Amino acid sequence: MNPSLFATPVRTRTPRRRIARKLPNKHQIRTEETKRELLKSASLVFARDGFQACRIEDIAAEAGYTRGAFYAHFETKEELFFALLQEEMDKHAARLRAILETEDSIASRMAALRNYYVRSITDREWCMLTLEFKLFAARRPRLRPKLAAIHRRIRATMKLENISERLGFDDRHSEVRGTVLEGIIAGLFLEFAYDPERLSAHQAGQYLGHIFDSLLPPRRSGTTIRN
Repeated sequence: MNPSLFATPVRTRTPRRRIARKLPNKHQIRTEETKRELLKSASLVFARDGFQACRIEDIAAEAGYTRGAFYAHFETKEELFFALLQEEMDKHAARLRAILETEDSIASRMAALRNYYVRSITDREWCMLTLEFKLFAARRPRLRPKLAAIHRRIRATMKLENISERLGFDDRHSEVRGTVLEGIIAGLFLEFAYDPERLSAHQAGQYLGHIFDSLLPPRRSGTTIRN
């Protein structure tokens, strides 16, 4: 009798293939670089000329490209606008998350967040971009609901749902507080940009700080919370 017929078979494992991460080719790299340059150019042109007045040729020329390069990446000026809005909101979301993650107490997080918002009023390109977006929507009643919905969807991608929890506030009114703060920043920016002799950037920042404190009263110092 052949003992090998009754031996327990040895299971062999088939080695898993390692999935190599495919690196972008030169064309993909150039495409991404062109897109970044167009977004950077759009930020400057929108802030300088306004969304309605600027032309696609102006955006492309500022980046050193032609209309053909523009249409290779975006179908319309509106599509570019939303892509830029998404990019800028992602940057602000990253900065806000960094504030929440680097500070270990509610008081220090509140102080850092307050400084962030006070400084944001001097970010001309960002303030002009948000104003342009809202004015564009306000002037088009039929499009406004759709544009507002897109704006809310972009805001939702920021994933800052836990900001109120980390600051020790009831989350039920966080959206309203944020909207009010955004409106105040826009108004103060517009006033000092229009006539800095009546309201300087420093004064606007001071008043914004006071308003921030009224909307989000400082927490007691020394309270430590978990990340």
